[in-house]
Amino acid sequence: MVFGRKKRVILRLLIVEDEPLVAFDNEHSLTEEGFEIVATVDRVADAIAVLDADADVHLVLADVNLTDGSGIDIARHAHERGVAVIFCTGDCPEGGRAFARGCLAKPYRPADLIAAIAAVDGQLQGRNAPRRLPRGFSLFEQPVAA
Repeated sequence: MVFGRKKRVILRLLIVEDEPLVAFDNEHSLTEEGFEIVATVDRVADAIAVLDADADVHLVLADVNLTDGSGIDIARHAHERGVAVIFCTGDCPEGGRAFARGCLAKPYRPADLIAAIAAVDGQLQGRNAPRRLPRGFSLFEQPVAA
């Protein structure tokens, strides 16, 4: 495929977001882009339940400040299961860098979210980081999972 899209390894997403409009916009944009949304939840406990249910999640998009705890706890839980995480938050946490692949600062555009996912997808496939990252996105250096 000369002009085709690169094959993705990230297809199935878990969205953890407690702002309903942001969650809806993410679902809509990502579904339109061809991703499958496994679940959209607004609590740490619900996100952990989805991860524990063997839902075959490839990537978690996690807000950090949630009503029942921190998205860092979700990232830690996902990391233990080999699931990649991008924090989507207004304040990127330093304490979560060991468990996440990157952080996208709010507010962000759908195109920035999709480009951030593509950057992590490339990282998971062992490709170099793109020359230009989306606005507000920090890609964390992580070893490729075995």
